[in-house]
Amino acid sequence: MTATAPQPQRGPLIDRYGRVHRDLRISVTDRCSLRCTYCMPEDGVPWLPRLTMLTTPEVIRLGGIAVSLGIEEIRLTGGEPLLRRDLVDVVAGLAALDPAPEISMTTNGIGLDKTASALREAGMTRVNVSLDTLRRETFIQLAKRDRLHDTLSGVRAAAEAGLTPVKLNTVLMRGINDIDAPDLLAFALEHGYELRFIEQMPLDAQHRWDRSQMITGEEILAHLRPRFDLEPMPDESRGSAPAELFLVNGGPATVGVIASVTMPFCGTCDRVRLTADGQVRNCLFAAGETDLRTPLRDGASDDELAQIFRDSIGAKLPGHGINEPHFLQPPRPMSAIGG
Repeated sequence: MTATAPQPQRGPLIDRYGRVHRDLRISVTDRCSLRCTYCMPEDGVPWLPRLTMLTTPEVIRLGGIAVSLGIEEIRLTGGEPLLRRDLVDVVAGLAALDPAPEISMTTNGIGLDKTASALREAGMTRVNVSLDTLRRETFIQLAKRDRLHDTLSGVRAAAEAGLTPVKLNTVLMRGINDIDAPDLLAFALEHGYELRFIEQMPLDAQHRWDRSQMITGEEILAHLRPRFDLEPMPDESRGSAPAELFLVNGGPATVGVIASVTMPFCGTCDRVRLTADGQVRNCLFAAGETDLRTPLRDGASDDELAQIFRDSIGAKLPGHGINEPHFLQPPRPMSAIGG
């Protein structure tokens, strides 16, 4: 990808490569109720100091600035966003922005059975729930917690509350849950959920990611095809979406594969991230980040904060570089970045 023009200083968030950024991922906490092996060790990681975390008014203000720059969707992430006690207030404040963005959330589903209706009433439209297996013992092996029942209860509650389409995110681990792929797709089809398989990415706190142990997109499809007929959707239907979609048994149901490592989609990326402690990350795998919290708390104007957003996008690289020989995993793990 070659830069085509200087980064614009007016209008939407367009980088030097012509990518228009419409999707903002806001992490509302780095804390999590699970210890999934591809994310963090069993004994956890040091949490961010609470004083560094953005307050609800700060999240809403920065969300409003992002919307003024053309952001159309805000996805709340973590850690586990449901651990934030004032999450409903965050959603309500973002939903009240003008123009109102679409508000979604990525969650492990634990506690969603108690909050789904309130989140829907506050303005959330849909959720993505992480679900890596339907087997209790495998769930415990992966997440180090016996919470499969709670996750499934959260999935059901989301559907009942109208947080639809309910999307399920699955990371397959070699020799652990890779055999679960067909059963997970059958489960999703039975209940009307949309399933997305995601290649394991180098974002674990332990920095032990091993490409040879990653289940590739092609392997995922190979696990599914003995039980399902899969037909690729036309490329033009994908747009900036990370998942390549396949019609299942002739459709209309689909399954998605997010092959971030083996089939990068950086050329159409429209995402920017804001961490729970107020740092802008223009790429999930960026080595650096741009501080918004300090100028925000020092009294910067909305125009000044908007310029910081622009400057961060202006420094965005053409790709994540995972397949480059000198790639270095970002210092922060996924739980501290926010997916």
